[in-house]
Amino acid sequence: MDNSLTFKIDGMTCASCSARVERALLKVPGVGAASVNLATEQATVALANQVSPATLVEAIERAGYAAAEVLPEAAPPARELPAWWPVAASALLSLPLAAPMLLQLAGIHWMLPGWVQLALATPVQFWLGARFYRAGWHAARAWSGNMDLLVAIGTSAAYGLSLYLLLANRAGHFYFESSAVVITLVLLGKWLEARAKFQAIAAIRALESLRAPEAVVRRGGQDVVVPIGAVLVGDTVVVRPGARVPTDGVVVEGSSQVDESLLTGESMPVAKHPGSRVTGGAVNADGLLVVEASAVGADTMLARIIKMVEDAQAVKAPIQRLVDKVSAVFVPVVLVIAAITLFGWGLAGGDWQQALLNAISVLVIACPCALGLATPVSIMAGTGVAARHGILIKDAAALETAHAVDVVVFDKTGTLTEGKPALVSVDGADETLALAWAVQQFSDHPLAKAVADAAQAARLALPAARGAEALPGRGVKAMVGERVVYLGNRRLMDELGVAVGDEEAGRTVSWLAAGVPGDIRLSGVLAFGDAVKPSAREAVVRLERMGVKCVMLTGDNAGSAAAVAAATGIDDFRAGLLPADKSRVIGELQRAGRKVAMVGDGINDAPALAAADIGIAMASGTDVAMHTAGITLMRGDPALVADAISISNRTWRKIRQNLGWAFAYNVVGLPLAAMGMLNPVFAGAAMAFSSVSVVTNALLLRRWKPMQ
Repeated sequence: MDNSLTFKIDGMTCASCSARVERALLKVPGVGAASVNLATEQATVALANQVSPATLVEAIERAGYAAAEVLPEAAPPARELPAWWPVAASALLSLPLAAPMLLQLAGIHWMLPGWVQLALATPVQFWLGARFYRAGWHAARAWSGNMDLLVAIGTSAAYGLSLYLLLANRAGHFYFESSAVVITLVLLGKWLEARAKFQAIAAIRALESLRAPEAVVRRGGQDVVVPIGAVLVGDTVVVRPGARVPTDGVVVEGSSQVDESLLTGESMPVAKHPGSRVTGGAVNADGLLVVEASAVGADTMLARIIKMVEDAQAVKAPIQRLVDKVSAVFVPVVLVIAAITLFGWGLAGGDWQQALLNAISVLVIACPCALGLATPVSIMAGTGVAARHGILIKDAAALETAHAVDVVVFDKTGTLTEGKPALVSVDGADETLALAWAVQQFSDHPLAKAVADAAQAARLALPAARGAEALPGRGVKAMVGERVVYLGNRRLMDELGVAVGDEEAGRTVSWLAAGVPGDIRLSGVLAFGDAVKPSAREAVVRLERMGVKCVMLTGDNAGSAAAVAAATGIDDFRAGLLPADKSRVIGELQRAGRKVAMVGDGINDAPALAAADIGIAMASGTDVAMHTAGITLMRGDPALVADAISISNRTWRKIRQNLGWAFAYNVVGLPLAAMGMLNPVFAGAAMAFSSVSVVTNALLLRRWKPMQ
């Protein structure tokens, strides 16, 4: 049972907001952990004991924010008005106030009457800016600080000073435009951020759009259309040409080509026939398929992919926790700097009006939006683009760890190789292959399938066989015509008294013997090998070009390991290892100061995947491996390992660039504002530009493409 709840949070504007919501949730008895993501505007709560969603919503609302539980399959609420309307309304009211300042630059001196300025500024301040007062008040009550509190205090001071001057009949300049324009710019910045964040989660929206709303189910001999939620495991689902596969299953009838590109990143359609597995969300191209549903709802591969991407974007990276700690003390420090600026200028020069304006500039320019958004928006963009190319990153910690990897440890079977035997050579005429096919035609052993595939590819005729009998641990025998035919290992040949040669290193060998009882002779030799994946060598070359050392660990024999190592260009390999041995080798590498990624696909790889700094699993492997790993490759392509490290490196660079920009902005902007070199309007514009530039820089990650 998944003992966690997710909530949509409205009203958060900076890292201090998310930190306060986290603290409020952690105070609720029964909450084990809480993570609030400013970029996704969601809170994920892990429950140690039973807690009702209403209790958690109440705790969030007491902290000053609106909240609602996110339910599976829930449709997003429809908006009555477009999201940009507060920005537009505020801009229309603020433009006449800012016009005199703009005209002054052109040498035109014109000013609206004070009472007109008051009429225009008041709705901006107390109607469109009401959100800042609400959130700021809740922050103050909690003895905390956030961007809203800074905006509310700063603009109220400018508005109050202007109102005082107006009521006192003081002639001269008012500062209504400062308060109104700052609120407009903050609203504009938040709207642009919201739009950018909406683009950053495009991967999740694209995946959710793959869900078929209904399915054609065959019941009682009739094809009926039912909602997707009514499909049950075991149902027979009919998938017509051009339709989307509604759920995971196995093809029981029909053949077709299926486009799985948005699920696996594989651009070419995949052939499907009876026995093939299909995944919900894929598109059936040209043939009718009848599928037996094997997983529905949250158990489907698509649902699990969406959950993994959501989790990766919602969980904080370790560096973000450091940023949150900085932000928690940042706002109180800014308030102190603003107070020092106010009294410093006022006491030193006696111009309290200018002192107040300088203090307002400090409050406005210090809004920590960029600092709070620097990490989560980069992570959202990085995990989103990775998912579109078949790389699923489980959480932000995995993304942060992967960039530092300097050793990649590969499992052999199913990771660097195809994971299934193929017939690589036949010593004998076509008759040898035909006889081997005949005696194994009723077997489902992997070697038997390899023989059948090779014989069919050679267009051989299948001889009639009878009396097939398995010889446990040795091979198989059958009557073909008047001869008894044996196919098996060296032990079987020794029992038959048939002399055989040495086995080829790195190959599995079966010997074929035939004749009549008492006169059995060697007829041919079949060598099997696990073919190396076409991209394996390229993957190793790319990793080594990136400065990453490649190591292969396998439980297979030394001969097979040496053959695969030679084919892929891996110099360091260990063979004959048990699962515990693989974990031990990884531990040795880590103690030597290396940052290790483990790539595997089997149940036996799970301990090593967990022991490594970052586990990378092939989706073509077992569920156990995927659950243990931090990154899952949707195609069994080892070249994606280099791509996963590449996107991690790129995302990490964006995080550092954004944090550097956010800190530099405040380091430069705060002193300038305190020294009176920035008026509140320019301070507000700089603050909005800072936030938008951070988000825009992060969105450049969407242009990343895998190396070719």
